[in-house]
Formats: sequence, structure tokens, C-alpha cells
Amino acid sequence: MADAEPKLPAPSANRSQSARGRNGAPLRRCAAGSAIEILQEKWVLHIVHALLDGPMGFNELGREVGGCNPTTLTQRLARLEELGVVQKESNALPLRCAYSLTPAGHDLERVIVAIRGWALAHLPLKERA
Repeated sequence: MADAEPKLPAPSANRSQSARGRNGAPLRRCAAGSAIEILQEKWVLHIVHALLDGPMGFNELGREVGGCNPTTLTQRLARLEELGVVQKESNALPLRCAYSLTPAGHDLERVIVAIRGWALAHLPLKERA
């Protein structure tokens, strides 16, 4: 009897739809696919990009990202913290939390730089805004 394919984990609850290929079939899960699935969530790369400048408090980060409602920002930060991309540091007095990138989060700078380089080289000016 042939080995059965491993079962894939269920789609995450905060994802509206599964990634699909050109033919509409679900994409097979691989390391790159898993990373893309996380990074394509709305606001994730904006948050990482903002934190490349250094630690920020929640409100400061929200202003820097712009347009992300507090509930979504909280969810994305929790997910990034769970994945080891962001760390949350709390100070007792005054009560303040700061978010910063872990070494894994800083590694995403190369991804952001590559995406920006591609956009500058290939997207019309009106599409870059």
C-alpha cells in the first residue's frame, strides 16, 4: 500500500480564503507557500516595515502603519509574536508596551527591499502609490 500524503493543517481562522493556483486548485503547502500565506495578510508587511526603524508603542505603530484599526493591529501583532517575528516588551511604570522585531523579523528586511526593488523596476509610477 502506498504512503498517504500527510494531512495539511486546517486553514487559519483569520484568513478569508485559501491560496489557489492558476487552475483554482489549492496550492500545496511548502515553506515558501506558508511564508507567503503569512506575509500576504493585510498589514503584516506594513507592521514589519514600520518596526525596522526600531521599537514602537502600540499607538505610535498604529499611526505609522496608518489605516489599520486597533483590533486588526492587535491580532496581527499577536500572530507575529506567536511566529517569533515580533516581541512585546512591557514596562511596569509607566505602564507601556513596546513592540520590536526579533532577528527573524529583521531578516524580513531583505524581502521588503526585494519587493520595493521589483516594484520600482516593473510597476508603472501610478501603481506604486
